[in-house]
Amino acid sequence: MKSQNKLFWAIIIALVLGVALGAVVHFYQPETADSFSKNIKLLGVIFIRAVQMIIAPLVFTTLVVGIARMSDMSMIGRVGGKAMLWFITASVVSLFIGLILVNWMEPGKVMNLSIEDTSGAGELISHTKSFSLEDFVNHVVPKSVFEALAVNEVLQIVVFSVMFGIALASLGQHYSKPVVEFLDICAQAILKMVGYIMWLAPMGVFGSVAAIVATKGFEIFTVYAVYLRDFFFGLLVLWLVLMLAGYIILGNRLFSLLRHIKEPLLIAFSTTSSEAVFPKLVEELEKFGCNKQIVSFILPLGYSFNLDGSMMYMTFASIFIAQIYGIEMSIGQQIVMLLVLMLTSKGIAGVPRASLVIIVATCSMFGIPPEGIALILPIDHFCDMGRSMTNVLGNALATTAVSKWEGELAEEVA
Repeated sequence: MKSQNKLFWAIIIALVLGVALGAVVHFYQPETADSFSKNIKLLGVIFIRAVQMIIAPLVFTTLVVGIARMSDMSMIGRVGGKAMLWFITASVVSLFIGLILVNWMEPGKVMNLSIEDTSGAGELISHTKSFSLEDFVNHVVPKSVFEALAVNEVLQIVVFSVMFGIALASLGQHYSKPVVEFLDICAQAILKMVGYIMWLAPMGVFGSVAAIVATKGFEIFTVYAVYLRDFFFGLLVLWLVLMLAGYIILGNRLFSLLRHIKEPLLIAFSTTSSEAVFPKLVEELEKFGCNKQIVSFILPLGYSFNLDGSMMYMTFASIFIAQIYGIEMSIGQQIVMLLVLMLTSKGIAGVPRASLVIIVATCSMFGIPPEGIALILPIDHFCDMGRSMTNVLGNALATTAVSKWEGELAEEVA
């Protein structure tokens, strides 16, 4: 948590320095703005390429391990099935809310950047076109898993990982356990790398913001204000939908549940960590009357498969970056993007800053400059506060809903 705070302040300092340097160039040496921008934004390219470097192995290892270990769900069959039904439905709803609102409010239209403004974009970006059925099949079905891993074809990696994970689970623990443990160790090592790479973020922010301010002036702050306003409006809509579902299932006990989890919600909001409130959330849900066995089963699953705030953010941020670069995406492309985010997010949803890694991968796949993520990094901490709080609410509702469906929701403990 302390390191996260240090990273946040490092990004804020980088933002201030980037704005100051960009402003000096913009107002006092405008004739050098283009060449300055071209060179300084290479710092952002280094950060983005470092993130892209670990996408394929991270998605593969975490997804295979997660699916292979889901064989444990057979012990609780009915409860697990109901939990997954809630998780999948909530994820789809969250993704669609982000998709609909970002298309309606168009926060990225406040400022337009050209693809040529993005250094290094040539090798990452192809011109935009509508998705045909042939394109879809080519993106989904890998002809070589090694080729998919080499070029970061995320959906192809997901297809292979899902099949491989299911095959491992079907072998039984005697055969699958050594492979799963090895991949889990690899996943943990790669997650450590994610932490290291995120410390390149201040450098990326400094370069990207300095480049934008040098060429566009202070227009970037209008973008930040609009982006935060629209995103938190989206979270408000998602909260209303989640609480409506909660009220339909729990009735007036929904308000009692909110009183029980108010402290975990506030902690998640202030620390930007839904994991930090896990023990307290378990305690409060048991006091509310949820079955202890159901709580111990649903919550850990929920922390990997049911992060509603993060789901909404991924579609919102991905389409926002497309808008800011003036890239028009067809409905077909956006639906495919939603499918990609739905699948890939289930592998690494519990990873700190996982949503940023997934957004970079998705942008690369759909011809959107992934360097755009550096533009929203300075305000990602504030978005993360809302995301974390929403994730806690979603998991509390999922646990209580399954307890109610199972007839295991007792009266709350005084």
